[in-house]
Amino acid sequence: MQKGYDIFQETKTLAFPTWEYGQAKGTLFKVEVEDTPKFGQDAYIELDSARTAFLSIDMQTDFAGKGGYVDTMGYDLSLTSVAIEPIKNVLDAIRGTDISVIHTREGHEPDLSDAPYNKVLRSKLIGEGIGLGESLEDTGSQLLTRGQKNWDIVDELYPIPGEVVIDKAGKGAFTTSNLHLVLRNLGITHIVVAGITTDVCVHTIMREANDFGFWCILLKDATGATDYGNYEAAVKSVKMQGGVFGNVTDSKRFIKAVKEAGLK
Repeated sequence: MQKGYDIFQETKTLAFPTWEYGQAKGTLFKVEVEDTPKFGQDAYIELDSARTAFLSIDMQTDFAGKGGYVDTMGYDLSLTSVAIEPIKNVLDAIRGTDISVIHTREGHEPDLSDAPYNKVLRSKLIGEGIGLGESLEDTGSQLLTRGQKNWDIVDELYPIPGEVVIDKAGKGAFTTSNLHLVLRNLGITHIVVAGITTDVCVHTIMREANDFGFWCILLKDATGATDYGNYEAAVKSVKMQGGVFGNVTDSKRFIKAVKEAGLK
């Protein structure tokens, strides 16, 4: 612990702890992170490419497209779809490298047997009579229901062969899916997080991952929320107490680090 502290004081780098994980299996590379450890103090975090996962959370039509769940609730889709282009840029940069790519989808069984009553009721109230598992007249697709077109990932970010897709039944993923098992089996230590929404599913999964000891890095421009104030608060809360839930950077700085490292 003292060694890690001393390295940070000298280099402003959260060094990859080989004492804990062993020697790098891939390429060590550094990503600049902001407000670390205090607001206004930027630093770097060091990752092992072969132990890093890019996690794209819930980039589904239900949350980012017309005729989906968020659209039905009446929120501004531009606040969630804003994450699509930055995530696409990240995927273009890391596909073909040894960084793992994992996508999540939130959704329920058609009979809603895995959906809590209070969640379904709340959705029906905010949707003015149309809630989880119910169909919209113009699309015929059930909201947040597995197997439906609007439940699937948007075309721009659709998974390619070799990428992991995790289906979850809740806002988090460590208790409602096999994400934790997949991360452990892949030997992941660091998670680069993007997706929607910042203050709900993204934040919940970051908190879960952080409690299990994963190093989390949020790409702030590759995430969005149905309310911009909530987005800002969620990003800020990650940075509190020296990075209580992880670190924050953006897609451009992450892509720059990947390219400079020459990852293949």
